[in-house]
Amino acid sequence: MKKNQISLKPASKTIQVHLPDGRTLEGPRGAFAGDFLKAIQNELPAPVVGAIINGELHELTYPIQMEASIRPVSVSDADGARIYRRSLTFLLEVAFSRLFPTAALYIDHSVGSGGYYCKVKGREPLSLEELKALEAEMRRRVEENLSFERREVPNTDAIQLFEQQNYPDKVRLMAHRRKPYITLYRLGEHVDYHHGYMVPSTGHLQWFDLVSAQDGFILRYPRRQLPIQLSKMDDFPKLLAAFRRYGGWLERLGIDSVGALNDSISSGRARELILVSEALHEQHISDIARQVAERGDVRLVLIAGPSSSGKTTFSRRLAVQLLALGLSPYALEVDSYFIDREKTPKDENGQYDFESLGALDLAQLGDNLQKLVAGEEVRLPHYNFKEGRQERGDVVRLRPGQLIIIEGIHGLNPALIPAKLADQSFRIYASALTQLNLDRHNRVSTTDTRLIRRIVRDARERGYSAQQTIARWESVRRGEKRHIFPYQENADVMFNSALVYEAAMLKPLAEPLLRQVPHGTPEYIETKRLLAFLEWFLPLENDFLPDNSILREFVGGSSLKEFKVWGG
Repeated sequence: MKKNQISLKPASKTIQVHLPDGRTLEGPRGAFAGDFLKAIQNELPAPVVGAIINGELHELTYPIQMEASIRPVSVSDADGARIYRRSLTFLLEVAFSRLFPTAALYIDHSVGSGGYYCKVKGREPLSLEELKALEAEMRRRVEENLSFERREVPNTDAIQLFEQQNYPDKVRLMAHRRKPYITLYRLGEHVDYHHGYMVPSTGHLQWFDLVSAQDGFILRYPRRQLPIQLSKMDDFPKLLAAFRRYGGWLERLGIDSVGALNDSISSGRARELILVSEALHEQHISDIARQVAERGDVRLVLIAGPSSSGKTTFSRRLAVQLLALGLSPYALEVDSYFIDREKTPKDENGQYDFESLGALDLAQLGDNLQKLVAGEEVRLPHYNFKEGRQERGDVVRLRPGQLIIIEGIHGLNPALIPAKLADQSFRIYASALTQLNLDRHNRVSTTDTRLIRRIVRDARERGYSAQQTIARWESVRRGEKRHIFPYQENADVMFNSALVYEAAMLKPLAEPLLRQVPHGTPEYIETKRLLAFLEWFLPLENDFLPDNSILREFVGGSSLKEFKVWGG
């Protein structure tokens, strides 16, 4: 054959797939992705539950018909963790429907130690004996290694199915779906929609537990850093109370699911929905301000929360409410207390860790706080971020009874301030604790809400692309898990900055940004997932959005952007 001569050949019965480390696997054409990856499973530190094939996320049951690049997705990866947890909730749903066919199961929200808080409607909460029976039913199905069967059906067929199963929330959700079909999963005789991919069979779901919690129970699952074991279970009464408060708000609004939200938007109730939601926020902020005032001895108000929780707007609205009660707050910037850059601790990758508590001069901060509270004159530092070192700042003396407001990621960490000031402190945890779910079995992640907020804000204020924001997000999340979430129950009060309508309002701003992320980049898979999530919401313009709304911090136009209370 001449050099470079091309000719037709019969298709080979085998194909090759190429691993990220340069090695190649060969197997039958049409074999499942999972079959190929079994050859290297023993080399991997965590169970494989999915695969990225030519830059696209797929289930392990995806048949590979031609040469491809493949990367295993394990439960230690964000996508793999979602696949595992989603499959586990479907297993729970199936087992629950078998034992309690006349009751309704709701997957409500996540908890920090690795789990979903679940509640039951239509009957009393499950007893300990019933909870044990439910877990046993799940484990029986794990032992049987039953397959999750995937199929696409027309929307009309899905709506008919959900009507027969008495799932009005799923019917309402489907009524606004634009795509003509939907993917359903079957496990045994049970069929349902779940937003995203599944593991191939129940045998993959070895690690879980059910524990009682107040009026419901928690479905526990492994966290990413410990993929085949369950973390120690912590108490979280304040977090549950914050979610219950928000659930009460949703009941007042008559919005119990995304389908109900879409019904409200399509029927012209958007303005009412926004105004009542904002009034509930203002009512809670006013209540927090009253709690601070009624304490009488509070000199420090410490505010902490994860990225894109609206902490800045919340702290300014709280300051306004405190002023209305005759209390004058002074905003102290913790960033002014960074140590010189060359002394800053480094993370495991050798990069400066500015989120570490060790990046702050705690001795200087503590000394300044004690003197300010005592009514002494203090010269505050100012940090020159360009030079990476402190400079002399303003000279400040607080008036008698004046409060100091400190906003920052370490606000709930007891080590931030001197122990002798602890009794004079009021701690607030602010986060977007989303509880409006797609339907009773498909929850909306609080993390997704915050990421979409940040994508919109970063593009508007910093000129970052959605790809750049998504690329940074994993690092942001690591910092939150290390420095914020372990201390959230230290709060005296929790403020939920989530707004029932916000995904609908962020949708028209976020979608164009997400669609610019190039295919084949590491961030594309996350982009595709977020776009699929936003498809469920009808769009809502921000014409009726008040200019002091938490959401204004992200969409722009906030009247509080330049607001400062200096005092002194």
